[in-house]
Amino acid sequence: MAFRPLLRQRAVAPAVAAIAGTSMLFMAPRQLHAEERPLDEFNRKPIYDNEPPTSSAPSPTPGAAPSTPSSPSESYRPTPTDRLAVQIGYARLWAYKQATKAEDGVNNALTETLKLEHSFTSTIRGLAPSRESGEKVLPGGLYVLVATMAGSIITRNRNILLRASVPVAIGIGTAYAVIPVTMENVGNLVWKYEEKYPVLADTHLRAKARVQSFWETGKAHTAMSAGMLQDKVGETREKLEDWVKKGN
Repeated sequence: MAFRPLLRQRAVAPAVAAIAGTSMLFMAPRQLHAEERPLDEFNRKPIYDNEPPTSSAPSPTPGAAPSTPSSPSESYRPTPTDRLAVQIGYARLWAYKQATKAEDGVNNALTETLKLEHSFTSTIRGLAPSRESGEKVLPGGLYVLVATMAGSIITRNRNILLRASVPVAIGIGTAYAVIPVTMENVGNLVWKYEEKYPVLADTHLRAKARVQSFWETGKAHTAMSAGMLQDKVGETREKLEDWVKKGN
């Protein structure tokens, strides 16, 4: 029975120690830190300290050359992302150049088309006769077409040379007779294009000279034939007058 109080004291002592430790933990004036305190707390100086702060950096040794920091370009190496970005930039520049060339090509094609259209319309407009001449293309062109068809009908049973040349000659002659101003404009236009090719221009001049020579010769022969006919008619009339006078 004497050992029971002793056992009770031994059982209560750990509980009292735990409660005391817990109260000391919560009632302590300073908090406990699990991490290490920063160095500033240990090196903190009083506000009335006039001593200069000691530098922690090592002082350079006399005679030693200052070390130059390595440039970032020497230590930098392009990453795969940087190389990919450079290649993408090249591809974008190439695509931009191709798009610019395509746009320039389209613009040049449209410009040439507009120039061709303007040249064609101005050429057709230049072939029309002026208002002062009083010439009309529509009925004159119909007359030329009818004359050409008549020439082909006349030579339908002839050889191929006549069937090819006679309708063209009749059509051109009718055009010069019916619409001379228009045919003159057409001739000037043809000559303008023939001047670019000296061979065609020379052939045209030779053919024109031959036609003119043939026309002049024909006119001269016609005039001579008309003169001879007039002389014969005059002689015949004089003879008839003399015969009538003798009969009376």
